[in-house]
Amino acid sequence: MKIGLVDYGRGNLHSVAKALGAVASGVERVARADEIERCDMLVLPGVGAFGDAMAALDAQDLRRPLLDWLQAGRPFLGICLGYQLLFAESEESPGVRGLGWLPGRVLRFRPEAGKVPHMGWNEVKFLPASGWGPCGGYFYHVHSYYPAEVPLELTACTTEYGGTFASGIRSGQVAAFQFHPEKSQAAGRSLLRRVIEACAPAPVPAA
Repeated sequence: MKIGLVDYGRGNLHSVAKALGAVASGVERVARADEIERCDMLVLPGVGAFGDAMAALDAQDLRRPLLDWLQAGRPFLGICLGYQLLFAESEESPGVRGLGWLPGRVLRFRPEAGKVPHMGWNEVKFLPASGWGPCGGYFYHVHSYYPAEVPLELTACTTEYGGTFASGIRSGQVAAFQFHPEKSQAAGRSLLRRVIEACAPAPVPAA
């Protein structure tokens, strides 16, 4: 199984690649549409601003290939900003079109939520319908924006911060998380393993 780690200059690729490599083999960086098509699964990480990230994807002509991949329901994992980019728009970058695969907007935490950015360990509760629960654990978060109005049928897990928000989604073999599995130690590795096993043709051996 070839796992393509999308390299568009807006992700902590080293940490993500190291975490993926601890639970699976065949992880390679990909930066072009033709490289993407040779993959069995894609991982889209991301740090930074929504608008800058979409500009980088457009500069590498990756918007259409990524959207086609998602619409086909092929194995995919989005992490942090890579989750937010699945939505149509973000309050962070008015007028910038996201991939638009998911409905709704990405909003900034309001001051009453607490300190912004939301940074550090927080509990994540997985819904039974996600296929990864019911279970829970603490995962590492670093973000000032969060996806709003995520359909319940797509919500895989939730986090409490100034209210409840969908910190992860799942639709078939497509998953995405607002938190950082690659920074979440054993809990993160376990989750990555389960996500990859859901996409792999055979079980992934324990690290």
